[in-house]
Amino acid sequence: MMTTMNILPDCRTRDARGLVMVNGAYWQPVFCANCHTEGGLTPEDSTFFFWLCNDCFATMGEVTNLYMMPDEVFWATVQQEQVERFGRLLRPEELTDVVRADSSPLATLIKQGA
Repeated sequence: MMTTMNILPDCRTRDARGLVMVNGAYWQPVFCANCHTEGGLTPEDSTFFFWLCNDCFATMGEVTNLYMMPDEVFWATVQQEQVERFGRLLRPEELTDVVRADSSPLATLIKQGA
C-alpha cells in the first residue's frame, strides 16, 4: 500500500494582482485556503504561503497538521539559507556537519524537513 502526503495549497494569487507597496516593497494579498476570504498580505517574493481564516481554522484547522509544505518549496528555502549564510551551496558532508553542530537556523530548518 502506497501512502501519499497531502500538500498544503499556496494561498496567494497565481498572478501579481492586487500588489500593495509597503515600506518600499511589494506585498501580495493572501486568501483563506478553504473559503477564500481575503486575509492580509505577504511579501511578493515569498516562496509559499498557507492560511486559514479563524472560522475555517475552528472547523478544520487541526487537519492541517497532517499536511506538508511542498518539497520544492522546502528545498528552495534550504538553498536560500545556505547562500545567505555561506555565500554558496554546501556539499553534503558540510550539511551533515551543520546538522551535527545544531547551532544555526540552517540546522533547525533541515531538521524540520526530516
